[in-house]
Amino acid sequence: MTVELAFKAFGKGPPLIILHGLLGSKNNWSGIAKALSGQFHVFCLDIRNHGESPWVDGMDYALLAGDVHDFVKHHALHRATVIGHSMGGKTAMALSLLHPQSVASLIVVDIAPVASEGVDVREYVNLLAEMPLASFTTRAEVENHLGEAVSDSAVCAFLMQNLIRDGEKLKWRINLAAIADGMDDITGFIDVGHGQRFSGPTLFVAGGNSDYVQPHHHAVVRGLFPKARIEFVPGAGHWLHAEKPGPFLELLKTFLA
Repeated sequence: MTVELAFKAFGKGPPLIILHGLLGSKNNWSGIAKALSGQFHVFCLDIRNHGESPWVDGMDYALLAGDVHDFVKHHALHRATVIGHSMGGKTAMALSLLHPQSVASLIVVDIAPVASEGVDVREYVNLLAEMPLASFTTRAEVENHLGEAVSDSAVCAFLMQNLIRDGEKLKWRINLAAIADGMDDITGFIDVGHGQRFSGPTLFVAGGNSDYVQPHHHAVVRGLFPKARIEFVPGAGHWLHAEKPGPFLELLKTFLA
């Protein structure tokens, strides 16, 4: 069963959809969306169980792609350019393979169409789920507590974007239980049928310092996406759109032109 996804829209022109990564939200991509809004009607979506989208069971990529496919139909976008980062990149790839009629072109950011190797994001999910939010009264208290477990200040700030106030209480705006239950699906990918591929224009952009796209993934990428270009942003890690927005945008704009 699909859900109606929350979104923000920017600009006018041909439709372009942006899909965030795990534990992210549509707000993470507002800067990139605004930079592209002069040429495109940009839609930043909240994937199910994230941001302002509904909380439901099920996090496999067929379901996530189905939500986006319904969004395209509901908003009469017909065929959109789709940008997806990490979990959003796998969602975008699944959308292009399962519902190719919805996708004009595809940009996949720092993820490959394989089960993620050597990357354990469960620790962040478990960390947020186990935090005693009821014992805190301010964001600063939560951030200080989180910072004791997460040494990377950028990652800590990223996770803190999910903290909201509901009346007198602080809470996470992500469905940690559904995400934890679906972690095997999130780190995996869809079962691809024989001969299944997306033949539209495709760009893979990876961080030069990231481990998510390895050389041995390139053959798999080109088998499923025969028109794929694979580019790297030097000096960038997994969140390359935030770490190196200038070079990242240049690659996007060159491809989109």
